[in-house]
Amino acid sequence: MTDPYQPILETLAKAKRVLITTHVRPDGDALGSTAAMVLGLRKKNMEAEVLLLSHLPKKYAFVYRDLGIFHHDAEAGWPASLSLEKFDLLLVIDTGTWSQLPGLREWIEGWDVPKLVVDHHLTQENWASHKLVDTQAAAAGEIVAELLKRWNIPLDASIATALFLAIATDTGWFQFSNTRPCTMRLAATLMEAGVDTDKMYQLLYQNERAERIALQARAMQSMELLGDNRLAVMMVRKADFEATRASVPDTEALINVPLQIATVEVSILLTEPMEPGPIRVSLRSKGKIDVAKFAEQFGGGGHARAAGLKVAGELPTVRDRVVTEMIKVL
Repeated sequence: MTDPYQPILETLAKAKRVLITTHVRPDGDALGSTAAMVLGLRKKNMEAEVLLLSHLPKKYAFVYRDLGIFHHDAEAGWPASLSLEKFDLLLVIDTGTWSQLPGLREWIEGWDVPKLVVDHHLTQENWASHKLVDTQAAAAGEIVAELLKRWNIPLDASIATALFLAIATDTGWFQFSNTRPCTMRLAATLMEAGVDTDKMYQLLYQNERAERIALQARAMQSMELLGDNRLAVMMVRKADFEATRASVPDTEALINVPLQIATVEVSILLTEPMEPGPIRVSLRSKGKIDVAKFAEQFGGGGHARAAGLKVAGELPTVRDRVVTEMIKVL
């Protein structure tokens, strides 16, 4: 059986300057994995820069700040200094679909360099030169950790901190069902390498802005229980952002709150954008319903228990369309 890591390692080894990017609205896994990869490449005397397709979230900014990870912010405009000619490889981490990489496809069109994907999501598109996809991995960080290990890159406190952020956030601090025994073993190895888990927990879960809590309260007030209380639906409107002075990144993890209810099997969160654009729909499942499969009918995707999609239209109309289809599935 072909080793899926080998083509990635062989291609990386030939590069000198790598451009790394990840999905829009990057989460802890995306940022921790990209940071760990930059640090790993440095140990191989390779240059690497990160391109973020949207602003660096304040919640996770510490990993780039504390570890000295330089990044370009595409949402602030393509920096004049970011010339493709200076790079000889593109590495995309934590996604393999163009829908999660807005603007990138057009920008790199005709750019004749190897393009690699390292991901753990089921939904994929075949555009990369080589792909390393492990859908069983709890986080992209697990795959990056194995990649660095096979490349004989020593694990130090900085790389360990970045990887721990990746796996801790994508497993809900090791509470979600994607947490495997090997995930816990990796976490222990990272702790032994010098991760300050207490500091990280406080930064992630005891460091919220008052605006986010206010937004969460409004989202909870909107919650409906449908389909014999098996489906929970919440909506965050533009007016909610304005009233609370919160922003779209403040909606992160709100989708998980209704899953605390015993009867709820699926949770849906619909978010109206601040600027004109499609409605963002987040989906979570306790396991009976494959929300990734459900999302595909709308052009979305993700994991069986965590997925998302975007639908153009007014919030009430989109809500009725998505909810009607989900009730059919239930």
